[in-house]
Amino acid sequence: MNRAQIASFLRTRREALQPEDVGLPRGPRRRTGGLRREEVAALSGMSTDYYSRLEQQRGSHPSEQMLAALARGLRLSRAERDHLFQLAGYAIPHRAVRADHVNPGMMRILDRLHDTPAQVVNHLGETLAQTPPAVALLGDETRHTGLARSAHHRWFTDPRARALHPVEDHETQSRLLVGHLHAAYTRDGRGSRAATLVDDLLERSTEFTRLWQEHPVPAGYCPPKRFLHPEVGPVELHCQTLVDPDESQTLLVFTAVPGSESDDKLRLLTVIGAQLG
Repeated sequence: MNRAQIASFLRTRREALQPEDVGLPRGPRRRTGGLRREEVAALSGMSTDYYSRLEQQRGSHPSEQMLAALARGLRLSRAERDHLFQLAGYAIPHRAVRADHVNPGMMRILDRLHDTPAQVVNHLGETLAQTPPAVALLGDETRHTGLARSAHHRWFTDPRARALHPVEDHETQSRLLVGHLHAAYTRDGRGSRAATLVDDLLERSTEFTRLWQEHPVPAGYCPPKRFLHPEVGPVELHCQTLVDPDESQTLLVFTAVPGSESDDKLRLLTVIGAQLG
């Protein structure tokens, strides 16, 4: 617990919050620019003495419940709330995530990419929506059911999932997928759908088990990918990502270097996708 940093953080956020922001009257005698300590305490459901001690670096170690109350009272953003928890020595709070329905904002963007291979996937590797060119490139990934909905699961249990990538890229792809699933498992914990995927793969795949024990960390970006498409042959694409605000869904957009052979093939796949659509 960093008492000095917690005190400074609470004070700056209190001083930045105006009475009008929380539905309080300013009043003619208000001298402070932000909220008073007693106002923050009331908004957070705690005593003024307890809150004052935190700002004066004299308070006891606040519980997670107290920190959550302070975050609500001070109208902290999600990033600010996470920062407060970390200053107090706690892990970032767990959040329920939407795993099955595309965020409306994501869907609006996807609808404008009708001539580009793009798809929305959740944090479990399940494809929720695809553009026609993405179906032409990758196949219909939304048709799968059960654990096979996850590309991570299919990669380690269904040999057909690897046919679209060169053999020399398989190890890199395996490590990347295990890293992503490790992050989902750490985030969601035991009893989650991520845990169900992990438990099943630990039983069925020695390769997955080996990589899982290495605790791989996912890359912060989507690396270039090589595909062996059955109709147009080898294609090398770059992958751009857009992450949903709650980090439960990602929009993947595949592009090729303009004027390259892969760009020509991507245009052909766009035509094929239009026919499929």
